Amino acid sequence: MNVDNFREMYIAELQELRSVEAQLVEALPKMADMASHPELKQAIQTHLEETRWQQSQLDEILRRHGVDPREHVDQAMQAMLKEAEKWAGMVPDQDLRDAGLIASAQRVEHYEIAVYGSLATWAKQLELDEDLPALLDILEEEKRTDESLSTLAKRVVNPNAAAT
Repeated sequence: MNVDNFREMYIAELQELRSVEAQLVEALPKMADMASHPELKQAIQTHLEETRWQQSQLDEILRRHGVDPREHVDQAMQAMLKEAEKWAGMVPDQDLRDAGLIASAQRVEHYEIAVYGSLATWAKQLELDEDLPALLDILEEEKRTDESLSTLAKRVVNPNAAAT
């Protein structure tokens, strides 16, 4: 698919982001199973519910634009999730694995923050006023998730891993 204008680029990126959320819906339960700290398990499970909502929001936006939500597959997310799974499988110590899971989850969050931020800016530039509130809400949710993971890492998980 060639992208010939800014609106097409916006739609293609929305489709990629929809793929990101779909991949996360598949991956987050596995990450929760690998986590040992109860707060980390809970944080991942909470984010799974948020991710399902985000995916539905993207589906709604894409339907409004009359495009198939599943046309693109985000390969960057595939690579990040594959790397996270490989990493977690290499670390038998639970505390170390939890620290690695948080690092992997934060890579994903930072990627999502970057893409949602770009899309919100593009929606504003394209005067897509119906899309903008959902994109900004999701962007803030991703930032809160990242902050929550940072707090958990600093408060409990990283000190436990450092004591190993």
